[in-house]
This record gives sequence, C-alpha cells and structure tokens, in this order.
Amino acid sequence: MPQPKYITDIDRIKWIPEQERNRLKQITEKFVFRVNDYYLNLIDWSDPDDPIRKLVIPNEGELLEYGRWDASDEDTNYVVPGCQHKYRTTALLIVSEVCGSYCRYCFRKRLFRNDVKEALSDVEPGLRYIAKHPDINNVLLTGGDSLILATPKLRGIIQRLRELDHVKIIRLGSKIPVFNPMRIYEDEELLETIREYSTPEKRIYVMAHINHPREITEEARKGFQALHEAGAIVVNQTPVLKGINDDPAVLGELLDQLSWAGVTPYYFFINRPVAGNKEFVLPLQQVYRIVEEAKARTSGLGKRVRLSMSHTSGKIEIVAIENGKAYLKYHQSRDEQYGKFMVLDCPDDAAWFDDLPGSENFWIKPSKKTEAVVSVNELPDMPQDLRAFRNA
Repeated sequence: MPQPKYITDIDRIKWIPEQERNRLKQITEKFVFRVNDYYLNLIDWSDPDDPIRKLVIPNEGELLEYGRWDASDEDTNYVVPGCQHKYRTTALLIVSEVCGSYCRYCFRKRLFRNDVKEALSDVEPGLRYIAKHPDINNVLLTGGDSLILATPKLRGIIQRLRELDHVKIIRLGSKIPVFNPMRIYEDEELLETIREYSTPEKRIYVMAHINHPREITEEARKGFQALHEAGAIVVNQTPVLKGINDDPAVLGELLDQLSWAGVTPYYFFINRPVAGNKEFVLPLQQVYRIVEEAKARTSGLGKRVRLSMSHTSGKIEIVAIENGKAYLKYHQSRDEQYGKFMVLDCPDDAAWFDDLPGSENFWIKPSKKTEAVVSVNELPDMPQDLRAFRNA
C-alpha cells in the first residue's frame, strides 16, 4: 500500500464545504493542522458527528477561552533542554514536534507553536543526563511522535540508550500505528532495529494512542503484528473524550479489539484542561461511570486499563466516584507520594483534580529546574513567530 500523502492546508479537504473551511481557517492560524489521506478515508463524511472526523478536523470550540497551554506544567520537568525527568525511574526525550496527524485534543499543542522549541534534534544533553542517573531504568521517546523520525535517526537514539546498562526499557510514544500503519510494516529497517534492540532482558515498548475502535483497521492489525514479531510490546492509552469515545459500548469495543489484537489496554486518561480542548471535556463522575460500564463489557484482559489524571503532581488514579466523593490515589508521584490515598468531595461539574475542593492540600506547585526551556503559559495566547529574532 502506498505511503499516505500529508495535507496541511484545510482548503484541500474538499469533503468540507467551502463556507465551513473558511470558518476553520482562523483556528488553523492558532492551532496547527495536519492530516493524511489514509486517515481521512476512515471518516464518514456524511456524518457531521463522526468521531474520526472530530479527532483531526478543527472545531470552532478550540477558540473558546479554556485551560492553559501547559496544563500539567511540563516546563517544570525539564532537567536539560529536550529531556524531562518527573518520576524517579522514568525520563522523557522530546525527540519530535511533528505527528502523523494532529489530534485536536492534544495535550502538547504548545509544541506546534512557532515560538516554542522543546523538541530537539540533538538529544545529546538528554543522553548525558540519563547516563549520569542510574535510577532511570526506562526512557520514553515522545514529542510529537517518535515514529515520525527517519529510521536512521531513531535507530541512532535507541543504539545510544542501549549503551547505558541501567536503561532496561525504551518506550516509543506514537499514534503512527493507526495514523500510518504502513510506515511500520513496510519499513524493514525499523523492524530490524526493534529486533536487534528489543531483547528478552531489555524490551522496546510502543505506547500507542488509539482512541476509537474504527482506527483498528486491517492495516493497523498488520502493523501490530509486525511490531509483535519484531519483539516489541504494544500497549495503548487514550483520553476519554466527549463526542469521540464517551460511550460504554464504544470503549468496551475498543478494549475488546485491543485485547484480541494483543495490544495491552494501559491507560484511560481524563482530558487535560489544555487551551483549545473545551469541546472534549467531561465531568469526572461521568467518565468514571462510562469506563466502569465499558469494563463490564470486556474480559479481565480488557479490565487491566487504569483511569488516571496526568496532573502536575503525578498520575492520579480514579479508584471510584460514589455519592459525591472521589476516591483517588497517586499511581505515579512527582514528590514520592506513591500510593497516597485521597477522599475528596466531587462536585457534579468537576472535570480535573484541581476542581475538587481541598485538592490543593495534597501537592505543592513545583519550580522549574532549568531556565533554558520556555514556560509556554507565560507567552501570549496567540502564537508569535519568533524565528526572525532567533536568526537575527
């Protein structure tokens, strides 16, 4: 199957009426647009509420006032440019600011601003930091999308990490398994890299981002199989999103199809309160009910998924929401509060940890570790083109 063609001009999407395209252009001036023809063909254009359409086609709600560009304060996780270290054993290398297509709900929309530079082509500072910290036993290559990198570039990073004995797990954050599965199963060099560096002692994990069961096509299954045969472990994570997968039947089918394909259901996330994401917001109690009803429809393999919030302070697992109370615990913790259990009042409209009365007593706002990374929340709301200043 030919590699898909990428489209960055919404005027080229002729399925969208011209009048609507004109309205959407002002959104693409603020939030970048990119999609490919393979993924566009998954959309039912006769359905204005098609969930695949909502994933990648801009919506006018993106311009509504809501949230922050960096809702989880990732600027405070950078230890050197291009490398985040939030949890003791895990480091992130931000290796790309490009994706196969741009999800409209993306929590790192800031990376696609023209006045932000968090992803680095030179990962050397991050590699040196990881080499000096033997507690780090797993490294996530993310962005953007790690599998958008040219294979020689990706292989070089993986090879360097495998020279560090304490790095046991390498994770590749990617939506390419469903945005462009051909990139996986047709790239023998990529599969050979995985075969070489994903061993019984030190695995490579592909952290897939599959939001809806309709994304799991025959091409996607072929990509999963190629990754499995090469020795990678594939797991999946998705936020629960209003209008896309906020239906127990849809989420239950997703859990089933992932399990059947040998892809581990890993996380369901609460949508982060990021600028532009207002259309996707659901109350916590509603998400909890949807997820529990979805889990009731699947096997124990599907039930392995955890419902969490990726908060500034850590990954907060939602254990239960009952009778106006939220029962939570720290699944991951920036401040070593692993397993800390919390019971908080949960108002009907609460959609994030910070919306729960008393939540501020359980964490302390962190400070930046380096001033070499810009704090996007301090920039103007409308992205500014600073390239002229950089080149002056």
